[in-house]
Amino acid sequence: MNWLPELDLCDDLKQLRDFCLQCRRCSLRETCRGVVFGEGNPRALLMLVGEAPGADEDRLGRPFVGAAGQLLNKILDAAGFTREEVYITNVVKCRPPGNRLPKKEEAECCFPYLVRQIELIQPRLIVCLGSLATQYLVHQQAKITLVRGKVFRKGWAQIVPTFHPAALLRDASKKKLVWQDFKLIRELYARIKR
Repeated sequence: MNWLPELDLCDDLKQLRDFCLQCRRCSLRETCRGVVFGEGNPRALLMLVGEAPGADEDRLGRPFVGAAGQLLNKILDAAGFTREEVYITNVVKCRPPGNRLPKKEEAECCFPYLVRQIELIQPRLIVCLGSLATQYLVHQQAKITLVRGKVFRKGWAQIVPTFHPAALLRDASKKKLVWQDFKLIRELYARIKR
């Protein structure tokens, strides 16, 4: 990871977003419409971290607004959360061509932005949506099939990996596992809010 000392000068999400919008650290910015920074409650106790924006997200400039985002909204609603009370972002802020998974060097260029987002928001609970977020926030060798539904602690936050909503669109059998994970997330969240 290449840490960016300039990020320490970003004292709030707006400054960080403005800095991120100017990023040209990798070639992804050349092939996407814009940076999809993240959105939600800047003081959220619960943060959801996905992998990278897709076509709909790139077009609208918002995370999780396509088919996977619509499914995520249903999951959040069923678990008793609203998008307004959580913060949603991705490891990579620019859409990879053809919606492919981000390359390691692309993720490493963007990771400092995610770290600073976490530092500024200070969520108490982070949900990793998919392998990439899990590998960057839990362990580089983590396999989502082995660690989903487990609770990890990093600093002040608990981290729970689960399958990415897009995986559920490809394999409906994973929906039951994600629902189990979100019941756990809801319980952890209720304890945090006390």
